[in-house]
Amino acid sequence: MLEPVLGTFQKIFPSKALALLTCLIAALAPTSAAATEGYMVNGAGARQKALAGAGVANSTDATAVSLNPAGLVNVESQIAVSISAMKLNGGFSSSGAGGIDPDGRHESDAGLLYIPNLAATWRVNWGLVDAIAFAAYANGGVNTRYKDIVNPNCPPGLSGVFCGGALGIELEQSFYSVAFAKTIMPGVAVGIAPIVARQTAKVDGAGFFAFASSDPANFSNRGTDESWGAGARGGIEWKALPWLRFGLAGHTKIQMGNFDRYRGLLADQGNFDIPATLQAGVAIDLKSDLVLMADYKRIWFGSIPSVGNPTTNFLLGAPFGADNGAGFGVRDVDVFKLGLEWRATPEMTVRGGYSYNTAPIGSRDADLNIMTLGVVQHHITGGLSFHMTQNMDIEIAAMYAPEASVSGVELGAPGRRVDIDLSQFEFTVGMVYRFGDGQR
Repeated sequence: MLEPVLGTFQKIFPSKALALLTCLIAALAPTSAAATEGYMVNGAGARQKALAGAGVANSTDATAVSLNPAGLVNVESQIAVSISAMKLNGGFSSSGAGGIDPDGRHESDAGLLYIPNLAATWRVNWGLVDAIAFAAYANGGVNTRYKDIVNPNCPPGLSGVFCGGALGIELEQSFYSVAFAKTIMPGVAVGIAPIVARQTAKVDGAGFFAFASSDPANFSNRGTDESWGAGARGGIEWKALPWLRFGLAGHTKIQMGNFDRYRGLLADQGNFDIPATLQAGVAIDLKSDLVLMADYKRIWFGSIPSVGNPTTNFLLGAPFGADNGAGFGVRDVDVFKLGLEWRATPEMTVRGGYSYNTAPIGSRDADLNIMTLGVVQHHITGGLSFHMTQNMDIEIAAMYAPEASVSGVELGAPGRRVDIDLSQFEFTVGMVYRFGDGQR
């Protein structure tokens, strides 16, 4: 009974390609991510990263799964893989009277973070489906790490930034998605991509505040916890004119299981759903070899209580972990993106981009966000693609997020000033391998 299914599967996924894909899935399942737009990455894969995440109306490779799956109808059968190395430079300064935050400047050193990405797509022409694809990619994360320091502001016998020893958060979010795309009329394509999401969290050094928790035993230093969930991404792409295209795509709110080990810290008993996003854009062919992309993106961080609730809620009598417990005060974010792609020669493509997002965190929530540092707003990007063989391109991309900062007062100690800041640098290298005759 399985022979017809297996035969079809083998026709779509040639044995060598299937073996390669299997190995890449095992090797490149996303394991690390770091904040860019709030705590979400601003693109998946070398091309998207070089364009600052723009291109919802201009898909040309398999990473369309993670942006606008409708664009897969424009992509030949291929595998795209990449890995990024990101360095975060940030920390906080504190001064004034009262409170427990240590005086002076303190740096978070999370080391280099590695962010792999995998996407593969095949033309199938199944009637209701023109293309199918698979992707494993990082959606977002947070990574901070402060040393256990002598802190004279702590009670006797305690040390560390928050008087709980070495302080830090490791949050990682990965998406695994299968996508289906179809041209429904000339110039109009739609796509759908169900998502399985995995996230892990580890919080250390915050135990001093467990007295204000609904579940003090599950507040801090509980090791790595894991949760799974599901949602879907959908999109549409419209070629209005030979030189003009529009795109609209986004994913639903991803319903996740609770972080039970941190149910005393995160609002709603450890709930940490992933907020919905929506991105709209236009692509204009300025010349036959030059494309301009302009996108707008909205991220609804405020819809997730453990993320968007004000940090000051615990001062108003709502314990950490409760239904109206403190969050990190992350606001809904609006992102504006520009990307430019120039086919300089038949063998080389040059890419550049810029994005700006509204401030994720305000002064009211600066103190608790010593743990997250998710404050950057500007991203300057660029990259190159080299046509190495008929079937293979090598791609590189770089991103610089200049320093951004937020100032506020310590929670419960208005006499102490806190300033948090962060800048980022990321470098990506990738490869696109096209099956068949390799035509681009």
